[in-house]
Amino acid sequence: MSEKRIFTKEKLKTISAEEVIDKIKYENYSLLVTLGAEDLRREMVKVGKVCNMLVNHLIRTTGPKNVPKKHTRNAQKKLVKLLSKVAPGSYTGIPSDTKNGLVVGFNHPSLGEIGRIMMMKADIMGDSLTCFPVNLPWYEALAPNFDRIKRLGFIITPTITPATWKKMNLKEGSTLYESGNRLRHEFRDIYTDLSHEILKDGGVIFVAPSATRQATVFKNKDVYNKKEEIIPTMAMLAKKLYTDPEMKCDFMPLAVLPPEGYRRGLNIGKRYKLIGGELMTAKEIRKKYFKIKNPERLEGFDYEFHKRIAEKLPKKFWY
Repeated sequence: MSEKRIFTKEKLKTISAEEVIDKIKYENYSLLVTLGAEDLRREMVKVGKVCNMLVNHLIRTTGPKNVPKKHTRNAQKKLVKLLSKVAPGSYTGIPSDTKNGLVVGFNHPSLGEIGRIMMMKADIMGDSLTCFPVNLPWYEALAPNFDRIKRLGFIITPTITPATWKKMNLKEGSTLYESGNRLRHEFRDIYTDLSHEILKDGGVIFVAPSATRQATVFKNKDVYNKKEEIIPTMAMLAKKLYTDPEMKCDFMPLAVLPPEGYRRGLNIGKRYKLIGGELMTAKEIRKKYFKIKNPERLEGFDYEFHKRIAEKLPKKFWY
């Protein structure tokens, strides 16, 4: 791969997030390098190469290529078989089919659960598309393979998490800071619009409410005891989705129980458990949280969602 191309400061001030994404996917551009965060990009290069080799192998060695739907399903079966060996996991309480779209929110102790979630989706959750918001360093590692990843049923879209934004250490008020800040908000809007489209078609989206790798469901005991505010990730998503009166997606808490001695990385060969929690159904959400037409915030939504995850895990993973 040739050296990454960067956006000029002038270009970055006017370019849309959609154009940035296309240039990362197809023209070897790096937003991270442009923003002076080359170290964050390099952290994911090796993992990205392994993942891309895997995807390319699955697509290249699977048939029949002239029957797209069958080719996709066969490639997904191969993916499940391979992941079950290198990223083993079990899953219980997961719906194999739903009438509505499904938002799955999970606790995020490591990178390892991502492979197990992909295996679960490909194995038992149907052929509908899935959307993953992917932190920018991880996205830049995978984006050149976007089209092949999509053929496996997974759409990836970039996000800049609060932790990554902080690590960039951009000077507030600078041109790069203002451009980066605008783009991270536009990335979020793109993800929301894409999620809406996928869910309307009965698809599935996966979200880590913590927006960063975090060992426990609740950030700390004060959040659990309601003495400190919880990040309103799920509530913000629900509020935006349900502005559409025809939206009928359910929200499913997914408890991730990592293996003993796990680390923040992929934990290759170690078995995870994925446990579905009690659904927050479309009917329940509308009845409980949308008593007025356009509520400013969905009071208690995130706490309730996190609690349903925690209830499926040992107490040490609560906070």
